[in-house]
Amino acid sequence: MKKYMNIIYRLRWFITLFVPLVVIVLAMNLKHLEIDGSYRIWFEKDSKTLTDYDAFREQFSNDDGITIVIKDKNGIFNTKALASIQRITEAMWEMPHIDRVDSITNYQYVHAQANKPDDVLVDDFIVEDLSKATPKYLAERKEIALKDTIIVDSFLSKDGTTTMIFARLEPDANENGDISEEVMKNVHAIIDPEAKRTGYKYWLNGGPPMTQAFVEIAGKDAMTFTPLLLFTVMILLFMLFRQISGAFIPIAVVLFTFISVLAVQVLLGYKLNNFTANIPVFIVAIGIADAVHIYSVWLLRKKEGTENRQAVYDSIQKNFLPILLTSLTTTIGFATLAISKVVPVATLGIATASGAVLAFVISVVWMPAVLFLLKKPVKHINAKKQPLNAHGYGAFIVRNAKKIIYGFLLIVVVLGIGLKFVKVDSNTIRYFAPEVEIRKSSEFTMDNLTGSMSYAVIVDSGKTDGIKDPKFLKTVEQFGEIYKQTFPKDVRYVGSLLDIIKRYNKIMDNKEVIPENKNLIAQYLLLYSLGLPQGMEITDKMDFDQRKLRVTVLTNIVDTSKDLAMINFAKQWWAKTPYAMTITGQTAMYASMQKDITNTLIYSLSLTILIVSLMMMFIFKRVKILWILLLPNILPVVLVIGMMGWLGLTIDMGVAIAGAIIIGVAVDDTIHYLIKYFDARKRGLSMAETFDEVLHYAGRAILFTTIILSLSFSMFVFSTFTPNQNFGVVTAVALVIALIIDLFFLPALLCVADRKKNYADTLKNTKDSK
Repeated sequence: MKKYMNIIYRLRWFITLFVPLVVIVLAMNLKHLEIDGSYRIWFEKDSKTLTDYDAFREQFSNDDGITIVIKDKNGIFNTKALASIQRITEAMWEMPHIDRVDSITNYQYVHAQANKPDDVLVDDFIVEDLSKATPKYLAERKEIALKDTIIVDSFLSKDGTTTMIFARLEPDANENGDISEEVMKNVHAIIDPEAKRTGYKYWLNGGPPMTQAFVEIAGKDAMTFTPLLLFTVMILLFMLFRQISGAFIPIAVVLFTFISVLAVQVLLGYKLNNFTANIPVFIVAIGIADAVHIYSVWLLRKKEGTENRQAVYDSIQKNFLPILLTSLTTTIGFATLAISKVVPVATLGIATASGAVLAFVISVVWMPAVLFLLKKPVKHINAKKQPLNAHGYGAFIVRNAKKIIYGFLLIVVVLGIGLKFVKVDSNTIRYFAPEVEIRKSSEFTMDNLTGSMSYAVIVDSGKTDGIKDPKFLKTVEQFGEIYKQTFPKDVRYVGSLLDIIKRYNKIMDNKEVIPENKNLIAQYLLLYSLGLPQGMEITDKMDFDQRKLRVTVLTNIVDTSKDLAMINFAKQWWAKTPYAMTITGQTAMYASMQKDITNTLIYSLSLTILIVSLMMMFIFKRVKILWILLLPNILPVVLVIGMMGWLGLTIDMGVAIAGAIIIGVAVDDTIHYLIKYFDARKRGLSMAETFDEVLHYAGRAILFTTIILSLSFSMFVFSTFTPNQNFGVVTAVALVIALIIDLFFLPALLCVADRKKNYADTLKNTKDSK
């Protein structure tokens, strides 16, 4: 250590200037920093979920697009509403990246002429020249529309007051980079003037609005929470040390750290997302502790009259091993997230783990070099005159140890029962706070029109032209009926080419049923195709070989568990038929993440506990009481998740990543507590005196770091990204619980365990191990 510190001292000016210079050079890359909110970032490139979806897009075109929902409380069948819909529909046809636009005005209405019942026509539902639309004509259109099962609950509400325009993106949209920003800019260029002209509110749903919401929230969170946290921590540091250097030096450590980590992310080609955008907040929270411990001991030595160079040496010598160990445990907590199959979570884990290591390096290299340069004298104090402010704490623990243990165990049992009520939810709409526009739009659509979530059910007939087989079509029809009967509240619409075939048969044979003749079905499909205008083909409803049929299912916003129940029901139902079925689409894709989220929580927690156990054994060499060393760090996670179960709150990605992080961070305080506990016991102090000394020398640091961490993470409650909110609340509450456990439950366990064995043997074993 002396050789190391002598090197730092000789190079103090070089190190002090070189580290900021390197950070400045790296920071120049931050101008290329981008945020990606696309659905693709959540999945690994070779994930089956993503490859299946890409295969679906190649065969059936895109299911992604923009939905514009309009409501007129007097009904949309008036010239004002229809003219607006018509203008928007026509304008969106001209937009780049748009493959097709559907609305009530260009709905391809299949019907027969009154004077020629055998002639089938396919034309726009609403006349192009609305000046010719008389009140009688509009009333007739409304009556026809409200009886049309193809469009009611699809893009027209049952009461005729709400409708939507759907602009579908091209199949290869987003292949060469996210186009959501460009698309949304073009959409607003169309609807903003319309809103001023008509006074209508145009509600936007779909992939591009959601992606933009993700991007905007990520940017807002990063630009709000990072400066706010830095300012708050700086104020707290000044209040703690009463020194300007005590506020700025620790802040500089974390500032250098997160700038470097972000710059490296850019150099490696990564884009920020809603999780990694908060890397600075994570690094400030976990990196500040190292700097605080080093500065605190240096300042204490200076106040005691120690010469500056020796004060720096004493601080590094005293803190090097503890902060190395605590940095390792924190790194482990974040690094275990790398096993997650949810890509943003894995990226966050790796980036923040590297940040924890870098913060340690900067703290033990750059910080002592800076402290060597501080020549300003510090007011001396007499440490012996400081009152033992922890007096009575040890006696309270010793006197009430069993009561404390029984009380905690009762709380653990009660809250632990809540674990069986916990549910996992990865519904994307609920990732947004209720006040976010995309969530408001989705809920408005669900409440006023139809389901705002969708599945693409692809049914394989098993042979070319198989979709024309009456038996196959009847099976599809039966599925739709049973599906709606099984989930009457949540399945709002089931539609496919089957509806067109039945409509043709109604016109030709006066029966809205599936014809028994395969050739007749083929003729109907041919007639329909020939009658459609360019751009309105049916290739998005069947594959090229006419072997596979696409069935569109619109559902309400539900818990992921309900999504999976509906998906699994469909899979099981089709498994009993001669046909194969797959479900895809972005709603199904996000629902599939539930398993990955659960696995992230379980595997990262298990791996963290295993590695921390090994570290505890290495540090303290006490296998028999390993459970006492680990329990205080596992209980906060159990208690918080159990509390969530009782409150009916669900586990999302934010909570899933919190478990391992809580253990990795909370164990830091436990290590500091235990190191001072065993040191005091080796010196022969009584149990009560030991606890008093531990609280006196470690209590302030433990309390301060808990305040910093809890305050840092609790700031996420102001995010409009729900997983960030939940992560912040869960982590902050868990760390406060961990503090209470470390200060009361842990010493009570140590007290009882120490009474049951011969302490002389423990001392001997400790000396032998050393």
